[in-house]
Amino acid sequence: MSETEGRVFNIQKFSIHDGPGIRTVVFLKGCPLSCSWCSNPNSRKLKPVMMRDANDPNVFNEDSREYRLEEVVRVCLQDEPFYEESGGGVTLSGGEPLVQHRFATALLRELRAHGIHTAVETTGYVANAIFAKALKHLDLVIMDVKHHDFDAHKRWTGVGSDLPLSNLKQAIEAGTPIWARIPVIPGVNNTLDDATAFAEHLQRQGLRQVQLLPFHQYGERKYELLGWDYAFHDVPTLHEEDVEGFRQALEAAGIKASFEPPGPGGSAVAS
Repeated sequence: MSETEGRVFNIQKFSIHDGPGIRTVVFLKGCPLSCSWCSNPNSRKLKPVMMRDANDPNVFNEDSREYRLEEVVRVCLQDEPFYEESGGGVTLSGGEPLVQHRFATALLRELRAHGIHTAVETTGYVANAIFAKALKHLDLVIMDVKHHDFDAHKRWTGVGSDLPLSNLKQAIEAGTPIWARIPVIPGVNNTLDDATAFAEHLQRQGLRQVQLLPFHQYGERKYELLGWDYAFHDVPTLHEEDVEGFRQALEAAGIKASFEPPGPGGSAVAS
């Protein structure tokens, strides 16, 4: 890993779900978690992996490539007028983008120097010192809260929740706006009792608002192209109406919950 080069598996333009306004999302390789429902399973490995071509199963391609810092900045700046018009910017995602922390932090710093709003979609599972360096160049932290129980978090993601929670506290103390999200996963964290426990968990962290992400099957095809087993193959997609009771239970317990992200300037932290 270096400041000048990073391994990227996608640069997605005109995103409207990964932060305020119209955004460019840079997807970086590498993740320390092993969530069975992950929609970007190839992102777990920092090194490139081979995937079947979606149009020809006999052809295999690398899932990612090395980008130079200035190349990514140039692509992001192409849509600067759209950022200005919509209040958008650039979001780093993954995987866990801070696995490549030298490159990610340098990219955030460079974008900020151009006046671009910066955000990161993070698991929070990175060393506190690494998170602190990135935080200096961030306008928004988007963090999934995957489970309210430490042991269940470790069972379903492969890691404990203590490090994400300490970095969440760090972001709150720094005054950085935070969007907290719960991926609602069948059989993992989707009961009404889970909702009540999540509400207590979020309140202990000083959060008062959360976005719900109902389970989807957007990543199922990627497992096929990778030739990997997928634990949630036969699990039905959840729709908003399936999670409405969960949302209402959160609201009844004092957490504002919605299926849409907060508006511009919104934050999960109590004001």
